[in-house]
Amino acid sequence: MSLVDWVSGRVFNLVHRHNLVYNTCWEDPRLDRVALNLRPDDIVLVITSAGCNAVDYALTEPRRIHAVDMNPRQNALLELKLAGIRNLDFDTFFTMFGKGRLVGIHRFYEEKLRGSLTEWSQKYWDRKIKFFDNRRRTFYFRGTSGAFARMLNVYVDKVVRVRPWVNAILEAETVEDQRRIYEEHLRDRFWTRSVRFAMNRDTTLSMVGVPRAQRSQVEKHYDGRISRFVQDCVEAVLTELPIADNYFWRVYMTGNYTRECCPEYLKQDNFDRLKAGLADRISVHTDSVQGFLEKNNVPISRFVLLDHMDWLSDKYFPLLEAEWQAIVNRATADARVIWRSGGLQTDYLDRVRVEVDGHLRRLNELLTYDRELADSLHKKCRVHTYGSFYIADLAA
Repeated sequence: MSLVDWVSGRVFNLVHRHNLVYNTCWEDPRLDRVALNLRPDDIVLVITSAGCNAVDYALTEPRRIHAVDMNPRQNALLELKLAGIRNLDFDTFFTMFGKGRLVGIHRFYEEKLRGSLTEWSQKYWDRKIKFFDNRRRTFYFRGTSGAFARMLNVYVDKVVRVRPWVNAILEAETVEDQRRIYEEHLRDRFWTRSVRFAMNRDTTLSMVGVPRAQRSQVEKHYDGRISRFVQDCVEAVLTELPIADNYFWRVYMTGNYTRECCPEYLKQDNFDRLKAGLADRISVHTDSVQGFLEKNNVPISRFVLLDHMDWLSDKYFPLLEAEWQAIVNRATADARVIWRSGGLQTDYLDRVRVEVDGHLRRLNELLTYDRELADSLHKKCRVHTYGSFYIADLAA
């Protein structure tokens, strides 16, 4: 391992082992719903992240959703959302998780939320519920990804002073208007040398959950450094896709959602359905994917692996193989797996070997990819910060 890799790994681990990293999910569940084709008998495993998508999937009414994450802070956030769904009225819940701040949060927490949390989550939110109690800094500017978003907003407001044009894009009625505003007023003023320098730093990338292994995966297949990749992604969001329902970027540009632009669980009708019982179909587990599957003898028909395989693709490759062995062992006969990558392809899966019926097999021999559907969905992704998207049926 090079010195650069060692230092980068230490920084990434420091960030992820001691912090809430994601305060909102950064994967588009509208695509996932099509890709997964969830059915009433499906049992889903999803990496928790901020929990938004696990709650979104519950609205399609699968039998069970297991949200699994090694970072207990991410699971604590999902537990808090579930506690809010069960114990708050909609307006209070939306103010808390839609606006990112709630006057009197300490009283609501003690009287209505804390009792529904596990012991670890209680201890965490006993210290951190103040995240929702700040007039100047919403919850969506908390955690490491939120801190990064806040720094960008300071840059927008105080350094390059382009807030009026950012707001104009958010209010634009057509993609053509978005493109015109961006090209005339934002592009040349925003993308300064200092921003590109920051985007090329592993420390910066660690704040938004991008380890060096994933950076390497991006730069291996993308023409240009990662700062160029980031700029191209942002430009696609602002000039090629409608911004009106893009709650992913709105929340980090403004610090809050609106009633019209927000995740599905923050809409009244969906909240009511979750409160009526759908939220109870979600269980939360602090573990690795491999650890959960090895400890729980449950058949899984849908796996949502986010982009974490990029993280394991180099020096943790044996763990990637062990994880896939656990997936194969627990997968139903009609299982489907979806994942994302920072790179344009996940060629590291070509090296994965798993045992099936006593014989060692190449993983790709067991996967049937729907590349046409994946590619068509990927083009519509509102997040648009991933290099590629995958849908594969697993014949285990």
